[in-house]
Amino acid sequence: MFIGHFAVGFAAKKCAPRTSLAVLIGAALWPDVVWPVLVLAGVERVRIDPGNTAVTPLAFDWYPFSHSLLADLGWATLLAGSYYAAVRYRPGAVCIWLGVMSHWLLDFISHRPDLPILPGTHTVVGLGLWNSLAGTLLVEGGIFVTVVWLYARAAPARDKAGAWGLWLFVILLVVLYVANLFGPPPPSATVVAWSGIACLPLFLWVWWFDRHRVLCAIFT
Repeated sequence: MFIGHFAVGFAAKKCAPRTSLAVLIGAALWPDVVWPVLVLAGVERVRIDPGNTAVTPLAFDWYPFSHSLLADLGWATLLAGSYYAAVRYRPGAVCIWLGVMSHWLLDFISHRPDLPILPGTHTVVGLGLWNSLAGTLLVEGGIFVTVVWLYARAAPARDKAGAWGLWLFVILLVVLYVANLFGPPPPSATVVAWSGIACLPLFLWVWWFDRHRVLCAIFT
């Protein structure tokens, strides 16, 4: 999943309107935020294997500390607990916890059997949606389009920054998604990891346009 994880963050805004959309999306993407750092540090491993699935050339050989079920339970509890301790906003903490855990669930649906249950074991699972390009586009694209449309209607822009900020962000995500699906394989795992880190400033963009949108009654 890629844009599917972003969709979870957009959807969570309804349940935690006082929490920044950037925080909610960050929670849904958290394992992928941690993963590039661990790859560059040599703690986790990925390799380029064209044809590994119909959707991605990446073969995830070892990533138990960012993507195992137990590790994500720990990350979810740590992030949600830290947020609640700092802000004392229970809906936001709950959405952060669920957002992190949703990452494992969506990856379980999309990955081939390579997703670990526990760190340090070789028990891996995955339903393999990525084996079907059409199925991935239908499921992930459908979720993303529906949720962004609902967010745009329920949290209309209060100014041009809110309007253009959202739609330019959505266009950028779609361009990146299409490039990942149909572009050439990346040259190395290191390039993949650094590309992930280079995308982190996008959270500032989300924080900015979310502040320029107003929540309607059905969203509060």
